[in-house]
Amino acid sequence: MRTLVIDSATEACSVALFEDGTLLAGELRMLGRGHAEQLVPMIAALPDRGRAGRIAVDVGPGSFTGIRVGLAAAKALALAWHAELAGYGALALVAAMAGEDADVAMNGGHGEWFFRAAGDASVRSLTPADAALASCAPLVAGSRANELVALRGGGRALSLWPDAHAFHLLGERELGPNPRPVYGRAPDARLPATAA
Repeated sequence: MRTLVIDSATEACSVALFEDGTLLAGELRMLGRGHAEQLVPMIAALPDRGRAGRIAVDVGPGSFTGIRVGLAAAKALALAWHAELAGYGALALVAAMAGEDADVAMNGGHGEWFFRAAGDASVRSLTPADAALASCAPLVAGSRANELVALRGGGRALSLWPDAHAFHLLGERELGPNPRPVYGRAPDARLPATAA
């Protein structure tokens, strides 16, 4: 079965096309912003314009806009192609890319980092100081790995961003049906209080 992988939840934007676990083609761009403009042309540049029987998409946590762009594209293509849809977590992919048990620290919002401890699937949004207290694995991976290792005062750092090319490293248990966004922290906006 062919699988199209869409990853636009972070500063990195990547797509990859797999056939029975073998990478056919893909592309990674470090964008920061502009995922909405770049993602669909990246998919269209893949063999057969990326058409696949299964679509896997990064559900976050990460950038609010990046997550929504990826999910919208994945859902639209799955509907058009009658494809199966699955979601996976950004930090789960980075942990798999590290190649060994690692704590993962990624850019969050409002001065916080998204943190996942080695061997623990839960993701928390922590201040850098709290992440340093929570982190104890010898290896730290992610976009904030260098900073976290420096705050801890030791360990090894591996700077990584989620990359669709590494999708094959994820186990099937990391994939979920009916993907929904995982933002990693509560929304900043609040509904106005109703008048008494």
